[in-house]
Amino acid sequence: MKLLRFGPEGQEKPGILDAEGQVRDLSGVVPDFAGAAVALEALDKIRALDLTTLPVVTDPGRMGSCLAWVPNFFCIGLNYALHAEESGMDKPSEPIIFSKATSALSGPNDDVIIPRTSEKGDWEVELGVVIGKTAMYVSEADALDYVAGYCTINDVSERSFQTERGGQWIKGKSAPTFGPTGPYLVTADEVGDPQNLRVTLKLNGATVQDSNTSDMIFTVRQIVSYMSQFMELRAGDIIATGTPSGVGMGMKPQRFLKPGDTMEVEVEGLGVQKQTAVAAQ
Repeated sequence: MKLLRFGPEGQEKPGILDAEGQVRDLSGVVPDFAGAAVALEALDKIRALDLTTLPVVTDPGRMGSCLAWVPNFFCIGLNYALHAEESGMDKPSEPIIFSKATSALSGPNDDVIIPRTSEKGDWEVELGVVIGKTAMYVSEADALDYVAGYCTINDVSERSFQTERGGQWIKGKSAPTFGPTGPYLVTADEVGDPQNLRVTLKLNGATVQDSNTSDMIFTVRQIVSYMSQFMELRAGDIIATGTPSGVGMGMKPQRFLKPGDTMEVEVEGLGVQKQTAVAAQ
């Protein structure tokens, strides 16, 4: 299933794509997509519906984040070998885990707002993993059984906040609009192998990131299992699994976002995002 949210910011409704690619309104069936509403059993109830009985949305308009909110917004750092190399950092021996503030969550096509004191705004196409049930001490063999689905994420970053201001990376990852997510939450059964998906990002029409999730240092199975040894993952948690090479920080000379720049972000089969960078007011 491809689940989505449509409508003005703060007024989004849940929807689903039918076999003809039409948006069907799910608001009479589910309150929204977040937390327990994207748990595996909740998704099974949606899967059992006769979509032809649901209203067709002829003009869905704006697409919101595929999740209304998230209990936790986790990220994995330096998870592609070439990205670690371009960052001038060693390939990690264990997954590097950090967080984005949940208030960074935004729609896939909403403007990305460059913070007032930003000097080094950057882009990162990533495969997003949405957890579908409580996970604690999960084995790698069973890890994918805890995944509800997948989505496209742009892990927008501010490198001077992240690496030059001391403390943890979260400062450079968490400004409002730094977490475009969606347009779709694609259920795991439709995605198949999460380690064989092309990931791309175009900046102003030119491809700057082009890789495949097969190049991840740590797979989705490994990430979910590893994290569950240290914390309880919950339904609706999201994990951004790392970005390939081609970020602005790694370019020579370095290239950072400026107002008017556009980013087209895609993970194969999960939908395309398009954002414009704008200056904070």
